[in-house]
Amino acid sequence: MNKLNEILSVIDGYIGGSQWFVFLLLGTGLFFTIYLGFPQFRYLKSAFRIVRGKFDRDGDEGDTSHFQALTTALSGTVGTGNIAGVALAIHLGGPAALFWMLVTALVGMTTKFVEVTLSHKYREKTADGTMAGGPMYYMKNRLNMKWLAVIFAVATIFSSFGTGNLPQINSIANSVHATFGIDKVVTGAVLAVLLGFVIIGGIKRIAKVTSRLVPIMAIIYFVGAIAVILFNYQNIGPSVISVFSDVFTGSSAAGGFLGASFAFAFNRGVNRGLFSNEAGQGSAPIAHAAARAHEPVSEGLVALLEPFIDTIIICMLTGLVILSSGVWNEKMDNQFQSADLEVLAGNYIETNEADRKELADFLLGRTELARYTGDLEVTDGQIVGDVTILHARSVAEEIMVSKNGKAYTGMLNIINGHLPVEDGTTIHGKSLIHSAPLTTEAFTKSWFGASGRYIVAIGLLLFAFSTAISWSYYGGRAVTFLFGIKGEIYYRIVYVVGFFFASFTDTTIVWTFSGITIAMMTIPNLIGILMLRKEMKSEVKAFWKEYSDFFGNR
Repeated sequence: MNKLNEILSVIDGYIGGSQWFVFLLLGTGLFFTIYLGFPQFRYLKSAFRIVRGKFDRDGDEGDTSHFQALTTALSGTVGTGNIAGVALAIHLGGPAALFWMLVTALVGMTTKFVEVTLSHKYREKTADGTMAGGPMYYMKNRLNMKWLAVIFAVATIFSSFGTGNLPQINSIANSVHATFGIDKVVTGAVLAVLLGFVIIGGIKRIAKVTSRLVPIMAIIYFVGAIAVILFNYQNIGPSVISVFSDVFTGSSAAGGFLGASFAFAFNRGVNRGLFSNEAGQGSAPIAHAAARAHEPVSEGLVALLEPFIDTIIICMLTGLVILSSGVWNEKMDNQFQSADLEVLAGNYIETNEADRKELADFLLGRTELARYTGDLEVTDGQIVGDVTILHARSVAEEIMVSKNGKAYTGMLNIINGHLPVEDGTTIHGKSLIHSAPLTTEAFTKSWFGASGRYIVAIGLLLFAFSTAISWSYYGGRAVTFLFGIKGEIYYRIVYVVGFFFASFTDTTIVWTFSGITIAMMTIPNLIGILMLRKEMKSEVKAFWKEYSDFFGNR
């Protein structure tokens, strides 16, 4: 398992986690923001009017309303990225990661506007009478590059598992297990059955479910988040300041957090920002292609709202909850995951400034430290030997090794710093935590107390489950593009089965895989919309020339 995670991490480092991917993503959004005259600011009011149905006409073709298309797309984006992803970004990059998530959302609003407009323009009607669209259709019908369309469609199928399936149920199962003690397998089995019932009904049932789920889950989560922020009101100012002040200086807070470099904050903030709002990934255009609209630009304006709601509002709320509560740099009792665990040769003490600097440089990839190899003695659950256990980017404390529920006595075979997973062997202790458990802990720091855990568990359940529903539609439309409408049923079966098995898969591996699939889907889409930049500008110009009086702006 550790070897697999290493391989995936290397691949992710060359693609989604690399500097060139980040610059391509932000650069494309920034280019269109300037090229189209800052549409995310100029047309925001018009977007809200369209969502309310003010621009509708009788006879508009499509399967869903603007609001249903928006909530379907939002249900695909508002998921674990808003709860677990934000926590992971702060864990890896410190408060500055939130700044880069915000920047990604602002330029991402324009990217969403562009990709949805172009995809809606070139959508098609399928054999069953429903509308199908997405970047693969403009690639085929406008660019005459079916080979690029095929690459995108294949990447969409993989990404439906890496973005909408695996990390969603994994986070649900972890949260439900931590909060209610329910076995992960049971959670996976029950939700897999429910997922199957929903996605069989196609886009109309999916839109009906998501249009009800999204408002409910947003209200529940908003109330819980505001309670934490207000309860810790004295930390609001310092938290907001740290988001901006740490952008160039890096973070070096007290507790177990060992700091983050500019590159770490930048990469992880942008990467998690994309994972959350999916701007540029090409997923939202698939949902919006089903919307009833007579003008592609109008549906693009509806999509412009998604990064605003998803990242600027919901992700920033989560970030302020985590920072104001203070739990992001506190060590907590937890069960260690093997993928987050490293054993170093020698004894490093965090309170020693020299040791702390060495550890920080090691975790940031600036230097190497010797990893332990050999048999490690354990007596009554206590590790005996001159080693340092790192877990979740922190020095672990109060470590207890157990096997089958009892304190372990024996030897642990360590290979290059990694502990091979053995049946019944678990390691508990104090360390930093990340992903959903970190957000869960933060939500307990309010008037709700320990009951705050239930808000996260319920919110995560609704967020992640709705995301899985929407992504089943995205992947299904990619299958339809490649193999025809009959191929969808086989895809849905595999999707539900994969959903079940991911409920008990290692979290770190799941997140790493998701980063790879995001890049595989995003790159062809960004290339495509850049090639159609002149057409996009013409579409926008023509739209406002005809409808400027109706909207009252240009």
